Amino acid sequence: MAEPEPPEDQDNRTIENAVMLGFFVVLAAAGIWLLGTMADVRKVQDCAAQGRRNCASLEIPDRVR
Repeated sequence: MAEPEPPEDQDNRTIENAVMLGFFVVLAAAGIWLLGTMADVRKVQDCAAQGRRNCASLEIPDRVR
């Protein structure tokens, strides 16, 4: 029969799992950010390829009434 793991190994495994989970969350967030950035660049490139000028997006503040 397999012997149960000592508590020290259990604690180390829990810490390793938490670190790996954090790594994958950061990796997923970086991937989502990269995809968004690539989409923005593609829009600007498509605009420029069509011969348009001033392809930069403008941020217009909302009117206050």
